[in-house]
Amino acid sequence: MRQMRSDPTPDAVFGHGFADVIDQYDWKETIEKVENTKIEEVDTVIKKVSSSSGSLTPEDLSVLISPVASERLEEMARLAKSITDRRFGKTISLYIPMYVGNACTNKCVYCGFNHDNDFKRKILSLEEIEEECRAIKELGAFENLLIVAGEYPALCGTDYLEKVLKTCRPYFHNLTLEVQPMKSVDYKRLTESGLNGVVCFQETYNREAYKKYHPRGMKSHFDWRLNGFDRMGEAGLHKIGLGALLGLEDWRAEAVMIARHLRYLQKHYWRSRFSLNFPRLRPSESGYKPNFNVTDKDIVKLSIGFRLFDPDLDISFSTRENPGFRDSIIGLGVTSLSAGSKTEPGGYSHPREELEQFEVSDSRPPKEVEAAIRSRGYDPVWKDWDAIFD
Repeated sequence: MRQMRSDPTPDAVFGHGFADVIDQYDWKETIEKVENTKIEEVDTVIKKVSSSSGSLTPEDLSVLISPVASERLEEMARLAKSITDRRFGKTISLYIPMYVGNACTNKCVYCGFNHDNDFKRKILSLEEIEEECRAIKELGAFENLLIVAGEYPALCGTDYLEKVLKTCRPYFHNLTLEVQPMKSVDYKRLTESGLNGVVCFQETYNREAYKKYHPRGMKSHFDWRLNGFDRMGEAGLHKIGLGALLGLEDWRAEAVMIARHLRYLQKHYWRSRFSLNFPRLRPSESGYKPNFNVTDKDIVKLSIGFRLFDPDLDISFSTRENPGFRDSIIGLGVTSLSAGSKTEPGGYSHPREELEQFEVSDSRPPKEVEAAIRSRGYDPVWKDWDAIFD
């Protein structure tokens, strides 16, 4: 059943893209398909993976994350490990986030940066950003930097981000942004200043539910955010990262929608690489509680399922997850981990916890994360991209 679009804003504002496609998929029917999967269907998809008889479809992924697929989880895990090791080697790439601002115009009900939350806002100066770069380098040999900011275009717009990238570039070989969705021309401009990739979370692919989580601010416009990934592809970004915030809506439907979105992007922007992250809701300043429980086993299913779905996909886990879980997920599809993360502006050189976006669960220093990776028989990779490729 096709859902009717609830956002009346004209395409002239938000452009064209996956937002024009997503409404052909019904949310409830997607969940029902997962719930009603038979074990024979699971075996058929596993056989398809084992025999390399074609790429998996989003419907195949829905089979792999179904309740009945738990009966084949060990077999699926062995397949996922074999595929990951064959494609990426026994390596785990390390990255670190740097928050440059927590000012935000949005009123997302679950986020610590919510515009209505009463705490001090901070936008780092270029001098402070350079301090952060030096402090991060003292923590470990990081070359992959994720630059994060609240969505406040007037303060953290293209001009500011261009200066941030140029400031960070001498310290790091790979620069990724996680900021507000931008125009294609702005993404293109930033690639000329050292940008390699962009990470953006749709938060939820449920159009009807989206508005209640994002009541005000530019982020309240579902189509603008969703079509942002098309704008990234049009700009020729080297790497595009996507995902949903797990805990807002049914995680199984989110996963299938992500798979549909991913296949769409791969078809239209095949020159770009793609990554996935599965962030679970964490305690924040807002005190928001998840609507849907997402267990460790659910996350394992997602990691394994998406590895079988796409052998080339970069799958990442942040320090939102606790140390024991992050260690145990190594070998089950994951290819990159963050380490030593601070989620407040200036957190590495001048830490102030009252400014953070969410609580970090894995607070181990990078050297301990590195040791944990080695103890699992994998090699930590600090650098997997070089400035010469730009």
